[in-house]
Amino acid sequence: MAADADRSDPDELFGIDALLSDEERAIRNSVRALVQARVVPNVQRWYEDGDLPVRKLALELGKIGVLGMHLQGYGCSGTSSLAYGLACMELEAGDSGIRSLVSVQGSLAMYAIYAYGSDAQKQKWLPRMATGEELGCFGLTEPDFGSNPGGMRTHARRDGSDWIINGTKMWITNGSIADVAVIWAQTDEGVRGFLVSTDSAGFNAQTIRSKMSLRASVTAELNLSDVRVPEKNRLPEAIGLKAPLSCLNEARFGIIFGSMGAARECLRTALDYAQTREQFDRPIAGFQLTQEKLANMTLEYGKGLLLALHLGRRKDADTLTTPQVSLGKLNNVREAIEIARTARTILGANGISGEYPVMRHANNLESVLTYEGTSEMHTLVIGQALTGIPAFR
Repeated sequence: MAADADRSDPDELFGIDALLSDEERAIRNSVRALVQARVVPNVQRWYEDGDLPVRKLALELGKIGVLGMHLQGYGCSGTSSLAYGLACMELEAGDSGIRSLVSVQGSLAMYAIYAYGSDAQKQKWLPRMATGEELGCFGLTEPDFGSNPGGMRTHARRDGSDWIINGTKMWITNGSIADVAVIWAQTDEGVRGFLVSTDSAGFNAQTIRSKMSLRASVTAELNLSDVRVPEKNRLPEAIGLKAPLSCLNEARFGIIFGSMGAARECLRTALDYAQTREQFDRPIAGFQLTQEKLANMTLEYGKGLLLALHLGRRKDADTLTTPQVSLGKLNNVREAIEIARTARTILGANGISGEYPVMRHANNLESVLTYEGTSEMHTLVIGQALTGIPAFR
């Protein structure tokens, strides 16, 4: 009992390591080491500057096999989905922007090519994207169409053996530094996907600078004006809206884990602070109200992580469903935000200081709550699964 009473680490309290294989722990620890060495010492400066050395980081992430790590072949690591989730958790413990970089590269751009591309497209792009030598972005969201991507106005029309694409995409991570953009467009045959080289005539990407969240991440608006794309750059297996939505599910899976990484760092920061910060001649960790906050945060963190691990095992068994992804994304991001906010109250005024990561994580999580499906949309997915009645309109 004495040993249990002395524990202060939430993962130890829940016995998380015992649920992981040696390989899963090794992958997690490898990513954690990179984050501690490269991200943690620099991320506050990147956040304040609103800039990120994406190219350098991508190459370093490629060296440890993180980019597209859950894909098989074509230079990808071929790990389990759960191992990929653990990597996302460690990346987001550093910053949501770092995990977003990896999510967009691997789960959106690379996965779209992997799942819907020709073998020639896979051979051309995936090996160099896995090493970080080439970067991708994923153009689905538009200025007027986020939760309803089926209403997109971006259009592609045939012109001989080519396609001519016109339209605008908004809030595109990596958009202004990518080498290839996966662009989704309406055609006379329905929604189709295209691989657009970002040096194509008529392709323009403008970095969005005025952000109060995800500042350590490159976000852009993409404008396509009569961009000519050869037929060989169309994703041949991407038929209809189901294709891009399946890519979003891949990214959402990473968020289920990643959000718990941000939550863990906020919780650990609050624990450390409460044990060293003294008021009324004793550490504030000794006050009942503080312990209640710490206990409640730990409960929600542990439940969220256990849910993530459960969903990871289901994904590896090929039994994970779309409503289950929505359960994980909705619950874990919502609880991560609440943990960040509660941690901020324990730190008091210091909670808004850049000396601590709590406010940065809280700000970032507001974006994570919205992208890859808003909380409202995931609520409706779950509601439909429970009732059998769609309520999206």
